[in-house]
Amino acid sequence: MTMAGPRTSRSWLVWFANSPARNLIFGLAYMLLVVAGATVAYVLDGWSWGDAFYFVIITVFTVGYGEVHPVATVDLRAITIATIILGCTGIIFLTGALVQFITIAQIQILLGTKRMKTHIDKMTGHVIVCGYGRIGQMLADELRAGGTEFVVLELNEQRYNESMSAGNLTIRGDATDETVLQAVGIARARALASVVPNDAANVFITLSARNLNKKLEIIARSEAPSTKSKLLQAGANSVVEPTHIGAERIAQLIMFPRTSSFTDGSDRMRTLSFGLRTLGLDLEVMAVAADSPLAGATIEAAEHQASGSLFVIAINRKGGETITRPDPATMIEAGDGVVVITRSGRSGPKIS
Repeated sequence: MTMAGPRTSRSWLVWFANSPARNLIFGLAYMLLVVAGATVAYVLDGWSWGDAFYFVIITVFTVGYGEVHPVATVDLRAITIATIILGCTGIIFLTGALVQFITIAQIQILLGTKRMKTHIDKMTGHVIVCGYGRIGQMLADELRAGGTEFVVLELNEQRYNESMSAGNLTIRGDATDETVLQAVGIARARALASVVPNDAANVFITLSARNLNKKLEIIARSEAPSTKSKLLQAGANSVVEPTHIGAERIAQLIMFPRTSSFTDGSDRMRTLSFGLRTLGLDLEVMAVAADSPLAGATIEAAEHQASGSLFVIAINRKGGETITRPDPATMIEAGDGVVVITRSGRSGPKIS
């Protein structure tokens, strides 16, 4: 605790010294001191506060409307000369600092946008997330935990800023615009999740995305049950309803499509899942994050660590390989999708 204070102070000083706001803050403080000092000096020489402040302002800003009182004495002339020299110099410095602050801020925005565009142009096999609402935020978190490269498309300024603050690669634009979809590399993407809270927009996004990339895996959100068939006709591979399925499931469909179809893609597996639930068990897919304690562990060690609350029945490798009935000595790797049977209501080890 004793060292935290000095480190914090030094960090703040380093930020201040390297920030374009430094000169602006210094200039404002300097001008406030000059104006306050000159005003007090005139008041001490017999002027009223109003006359003194007014005269100081028109002097430092070089407006020159005229003297409110005769500047006839040596003291008044000395105060006025000092105010002109110090005030005009301060205004020049402050103006330059303000221009510097605005210019650097604009350059940083332009450079940031350019870097982002360069990054997107190099991306291939990535995921496009359309919409950064509640579902979009959770989906982005799941994709990041699974080590999947993605870009967020968001039109709303507040949600765009939230996504940027979260460290996501984010483009502000209308996902229904084909030009915007092309800008985020839809021709090279492997999947698109349209999770905008508007069914009509999701249908239009799906139509545009399918038109631009015939092989794209499209997962679309549907609020009204009647919209599901429209989304499928528009070209969606899968349709999810937030009232029945969450962001984790959308992420599973994107990252582990083969494993997801293994868990619930057939009547047999759905029957199995229902039977397991009646026994207090759940069948689910978990993404193994890079910082998970299970990354690098064997299946046998993972099940032992879970103390009987988890049983691994399949693994979907990040490269696409699906291992069913894996050997206990099989190593779990970061980015894997692990199909597990868990006990309902019990929390096993943190995987993702």
